[in-house]
Amino acid sequence: MILITEFMDSSVVDSLSSQHTTTYNITLAEERPKLLKTLKSAKALIVRNKTLVDAELLNHGPELKCIGRLGIGLDNIDMTSCKERNIPVFPAVGANIESVAEYVIGTAMILLRGAYQENAEMTAGNWNRTDCIGHEINNKKLGLIGLGAIGRSAASKAVSLGMSVQAYDPFVSTDDNVWTKVKSADMEEIAHTSDVISVHVPLVKGTYHLIDNDFIAMCKSNAIIINTSRGGVVEERALIDALKKDKLGGAALDVFEHEPMTRESGKKFSGLNNLILTPHIAGVTKESNYRVSKMIADKVLDHLAH
Repeated sequence: MILITEFMDSSVVDSLSSQHTTTYNITLAEERPKLLKTLKSAKALIVRNKTLVDAELLNHGPELKCIGRLGIGLDNIDMTSCKERNIPVFPAVGANIESVAEYVIGTAMILLRGAYQENAEMTAGNWNRTDCIGHEINNKKLGLIGLGAIGRSAASKAVSLGMSVQAYDPFVSTDDNVWTKVKSADMEEIAHTSDVISVHVPLVKGTYHLIDNDFIAMCKSNAIIINTSRGGVVEERALIDALKKDKLGGAALDVFEHEPMTRESGKKFSGLNNLILTPHIAGVTKESNYRVSKMIADKVLDHLAH
């Protein structure tokens, strides 16, 4: 049996069901006892980021042969325990690159222009034309923190729109061809000179609160910060304080220190009109959901066939 605990493209689920007994129940990620009981007969488990795959869960899956991750982050999966059980984990590497890169460019354009959140004012009869005069993305500087596949795609799109791009990534070789179009910069230069700063790093000990009060204090007062990586990389209180004091031009957050956001945890963001909040969806479009789902389904089927 293949067990799927979070949303997946329906056509791909149907394809799996035609080849293996498949249980598709997206409530199981939040119904732990039921999940553990259902897992007993599963040979493959397919999850996103809400399902906690830890040693306890693995112990309830005696027949488990592999895990498919509908995404690339593995922080909800105990990789050590999986290795001990000889259970391979298949992430959807590369399948959502374009959707995240488009999110970065799209939110940057919205925040730079500053004219797209006027519905309430407009319908109330307030014609705030001069207040809506914002900026073009052309000739602005994009600073990337992390230059993996998503960062590179965002850089390419930015260059095509007339931006210059600089990046900090100590893990990219100095002779990598990417540096022919992207300037290498340190964190301080990224902060001091970028109009838009986009974060593309995993959440590890060294990146926790990488974007903090000190970093933000170095930024331009009209700079925009975009985080589509992991919530803990950006210190939310520091960002909120800077936005409230007009020390930043705006921000877009797709990821948060505590997910999902609740009414209580969301209160701290209230009243900020230069902020875009989305529910960890940058990498999920109709198109990318199909690509991610199909990639993982193929990997799981191939593994079960051997």
